[in-house]
Amino acid sequence: MSSLAHVRGIPAHCYRPDPSISTPRMRSPEYVQMSTAAAITLGLVKGWMHRTDCTHCLNLLVTYPEGCRANCSYCGLARHREASRDYADRNFIRVNWPTARYDDVIERICSGADQGRFQRMCISMITHPNSDKDTGILLEKWVKAVPHIPVSILSNPTTMDRADLVRLRDMGAQIFTVALDAVTPKIFERTRGATVDSPHRWDTYWRALDWAAEIYGPERFGAHLICGMGETEQEMLEVCQRIRDMGGHNHLFAFFPERGSLMEDWSPVPRDQWRRVQLARFLIDHRGMRVQDMGFNEQGQVTDFGLDRQTLEALIMSGRPFQTSGCPGHSDDEISPCNRPYGDSTPTDIMSFPFALSDRDVAFVRRQMAGEDIGTFDHDGEP
Repeated sequence: MSSLAHVRGIPAHCYRPDPSISTPRMRSPEYVQMSTAAAITLGLVKGWMHRTDCTHCLNLLVTYPEGCRANCSYCGLARHREASRDYADRNFIRVNWPTARYDDVIERICSGADQGRFQRMCISMITHPNSDKDTGILLEKWVKAVPHIPVSILSNPTTMDRADLVRLRDMGAQIFTVALDAVTPKIFERTRGATVDSPHRWDTYWRALDWAAEIYGPERFGAHLICGMGETEQEMLEVCQRIRDMGGHNHLFAFFPERGSLMEDWSPVPRDQWRRVQLARFLIDHRGMRVQDMGFNEQGQVTDFGLDRQTLEALIMSGRPFQTSGCPGHSDDEISPCNRPYGDSTPTDIMSFPFALSDRDVAFVRRQMAGEDIGTFDHDGEP
């Protein structure tokens, strides 16, 4: 399915404010890419998003025509795609990332083009020699021009040392996150290590998380984790517990095969597995539950969430565990402004809900948790 399945209006695979600027000249820090949802919210792209009118996080991505030098097997930005498509035109977490001048983005924010809807900005780094330096430039300019919107850094530990984390904190970064993605050394190596000719290393990523815990402190760092790349539910949740014990939060993504990636033929994460992990992650991050108090079967599936039935049912009915997890916003730490509309699924089979769930949404999720083979949402979001 097209990565713009949720957008109606003008296709936005590459917004270029100046048509004389060619792709090879579009590089950070002068230019940045942003998610399609952010571009719609900012008014750079005409369109609408299924059952939501905006994203509350301005997700930015540093960009260079020579692209990312890593080769992660599930990623649309991976190096192996360089011969098949211009880097600036590639999809990433299912959606296209329009490109614009950074000064134009800031000007739009300062003029109120987002109508006050952005609660956070996130700078996503890639594996590139200039990424560290340019991230600092983007951060410094943002903090000076838009001090009321806090900044998160989605880091690239492969190119960073401890001093880099300190420097970004001192320049104004509020939250530091690490895209660990794979939750076991074996899966990490298979999907983003030497096995796929990629530079990332398991120990390097955990070292960055240790630094983040020390430098940024509790509630000011987190990890991105992808569910469905071969791990068990127990393995995923043990990592969630480890991150939480360090003082961080867990940002879950459902594995959805990225078009053009080395894993494009893999199946998406099973729905029942995903829903159980979402619920258990919420309990660990926001209800003080521990993975040690949960029950698992021989396949590593959750069989007992460690709560009495009435309390668990009330939480499921709230729908909150099934909304997108990410960095906190202004008023509700349990619901992230980084709602990433349809970044890990289609609008007809929503995995991470970018809005509050209706009663019918919850009923649909409940049936998925039970392992029922059910259809998808219709265009009004009803199962």
